[in-house]
Amino acid sequence: MNNNAKTFLGIIGLLVAGVVLTIVLGGGPGGISQQGPGKYDAFATCLKDQGAVFYGAWWCPHCRDQKKLFGPSEKLLPYVECSNPDGKSSTPACIEKKIKTYPTWEFRDGSRIETVASLETLAEKTSCVIDEVANPIPVPAE
Repeated sequence: MNNNAKTFLGIIGLLVAGVVLTIVLGGGPGGISQQGPGKYDAFATCLKDQGAVFYGAWWCPHCRDQKKLFGPSEKLLPYVECSNPDGKSSTPACIEKKIKTYPTWEFRDGSRIETVASLETLAEKTSCVIDEVANPIPVPAE
């Protein structure tokens, strides 16, 4: 193989590696960009401030559904992982709290919701306002 062919194959290899890394690290199709504010950042932060806690497991499809309701704002949820890496046992924190099903939301008053909760239900339980503005535009003073 001549030098031009080796150079060409090297460049193609680097391009393929770059595309694969971009997809794997979340910047490609199906990936969620964690840059910038999310649509429900203020709401997710309020849930935490009001003492709500979301208990879930990495392998739980309903927990994924719950997180999807928040989109990129998921990163701000008051989330506690209950499953150990083996997926067969619970973490001590969740055993102590007697978390038996996922997702489980626990509120400051001790009440729980043991299913996927709508944003409206979470707002009612916490008095948080569902703010759907990702980048509010300040209103100029008159």
